[in-house]
Amino acid sequence: MSTLKLKDGTEIYYKDWGKGQPVFFHHGWPLSSDDWDAQMLFFLEKGYRVIAHDRRGHGRSEQTPYGHNMDTYAADVAEIVTALDLKDVIHVGHSTGGGEVIRYVAKHGKDRVAKAVLVSAVTPIMVKTESNPDGVPMSVFDDIRNNTAHHRQQFYIDLTLPFYGYNREGAKVSEGIQRNWWRQGMNGSIKAHYDCIKAFSETDFTEDLKSVTVPVLVLHGEDDQIVPFETTGKVAVTLLQNGKLISYPGFPHGMPTTEADTINKDLLAFFES
Repeated sequence: MSTLKLKDGTEIYYKDWGKGQPVFFHHGWPLSSDDWDAQMLFFLEKGYRVIAHDRRGHGRSEQTPYGHNMDTYAADVAEIVTALDLKDVIHVGHSTGGGEVIRYVAKHGKDRVAKAVLVSAVTPIMVKTESNPDGVPMSVFDDIRNNTAHHRQQFYIDLTLPFYGYNREGAKVSEGIQRNWWRQGMNGSIKAHYDCIKAFSETDFTEDLKSVTVPVLVLHGEDDQIVPFETTGKVAVTLLQNGKLISYPGFPHGMPTTEADTINKDLLAFFES
């Protein structure tokens, strides 16, 4: 399998398929590059070069006990991009991966980034603070920390219900999708997952969003029970210099999987625009 040893010695797993304009996919917590299966295959067949990595401590990457913060995540991406000599890249991030994308583009992406996409992303900031009074209370993230630390096996099954909107009346539940989510999560490091909760909930991406000049597409489900649309996607697009928002009534947080046909169509239109 393809791996890259970073400057700090951490070994990162990645996929790199095809030729053409590069599209780099960034996964959410606590998953892996496998969460992009529906997009990787689709865009490979459309003639793009598709790349995705397992974030440090996640999936098949090394279970290092350190570096689980957005600055390091973005720096890791920069090393991968440089090692593969990727140029004119479209970066697509889901959830935590959306934060990783905007931090990378803002801090490291000069002259290499063509466009970016934030899907169900944690930007600009999730947690409730004095400056973000409508955010998610810290107690919610403390509960996620507790469950990750002490009940991860069951918690990762239970979390698939709101993640994919399977707790909504009339939802068509796919046990295979649930099992695949659990498989990806349990393949990663409990330490990395625990530390990443702080990274995705408390990092403020406001200045990153304001500084980015390339076109950015914001996609968000209006029934997102994990990353609430009203305080993230709806706000993030107002901070971007060159942003466009598409919101989807009734779509859940995990819409790239459950609503892949719609998401892929809108991504393709943005890539080709």
